[in-house]
Order: sequence, then structure tokens, then C-alpha cells
Amino acid sequence: MPTGEPGALAPERRAALEEIDPWWCPAWPITWQRTYATARQWWLESDGRVDWTGLPVETAFEGEQLSRWVQVQRAGWAELDREQRDLLSALGIGEDKELVAARAAAAAKPKVSRSDRFAQGLAALAAFVERQGHARVPRSHKEDGTSLGTWLNNQKARRDKLSPEQLGQLEALGVGW
Repeated sequence: MPTGEPGALAPERRAALEEIDPWWCPAWPITWQRTYATARQWWLESDGRVDWTGLPVETAFEGEQLSRWVQVQRAGWAELDREQRDLLSALGIGEDKELVAARAAAAAKPKVSRSDRFAQGLAALAAFVERQGHARVPRSHKEDGTSLGTWLNNQKARRDKLSPEQLGQLEALGVGW
């Protein structure tokens, strides 16, 4: 509790506790602190030789599922307080670089609008109709990198959400509802 509130520790008592253990009253949940203490104890008992990234999923110590907890910490690294990251780093636990790279790749992937997807599907359908002479596309058919059969089935299933212009474009290619 902040100084001055009922039940708050006197500043000298607080300083004495922080001298014994700077993390006696962390800003994060006590369950996190408790699991961290268990991981630290295991790390100490292993003489600091723990491959945190290679722990089997079922790894537990003193009732704590350490492997799962470490995976969660590594995956949520950016959301941890700087002090939590420092504590984990001291044990050799760091951010999951592969997950960060995957997130960055997903974020960098250009977003395709609904109208752009419709235009791509329509172009693929036009190529199919020109070659085959009809718009009866098998469900599993792919055309120019588009899962055309799936796309066409989705258009039919959601035709009430298509604009009159889109409906007209499909009808012009021979799509019958």
C-alpha cells in the first residue's frame, strides 16, 4: 500500500524489506512471482545449466508446470514488465525469437480487402470460363493460385451480401444461382 494509507508500512520498514528481497512486493501477480521463484530454484539446483527452450512439455518442479510457464513467458515477452524480463534473463530465459519473427511476417503481410479478393476470384473465374466454356467449377479446382471452387461456393452461399454489380459480374460469366 502506498505510504500514508491505512495499513501502509513505514518507509524504514519498507526499505528494510527491500534490502532483504527487492521483489517482496512486486507489481505483477504473486502467482507469477511464486512460479518464477520455483523456476529459479530449479535453475540453481541445476547449476544454471537449463535449456529452457528444449524442456519437455511435461516438465514440472515442486508442483509447477515449468515448461508451460516458460513458454508463456517467452511468447508474452513484450507484455512483461522490464523487471520481469530482467529476472527471467538472469535465468537464461528470453524472448521466443521464432514467434517474434512469425508475428512480424504476419504483420508485414499486405491485407487484402474484400473487394480485392472478389476481383481476384472473378478474374480466375473468367479465365476458367474462357478455357472451359462454362462456370461449373469443381469444388477442389484451383485457378491462378485461387481456390476457385471454394471461392465460387462461398459467393453462392453469401450472395445476399454481394452488391448488385458483383451479382451482375458473376451472372455475365454464366454463374447461375
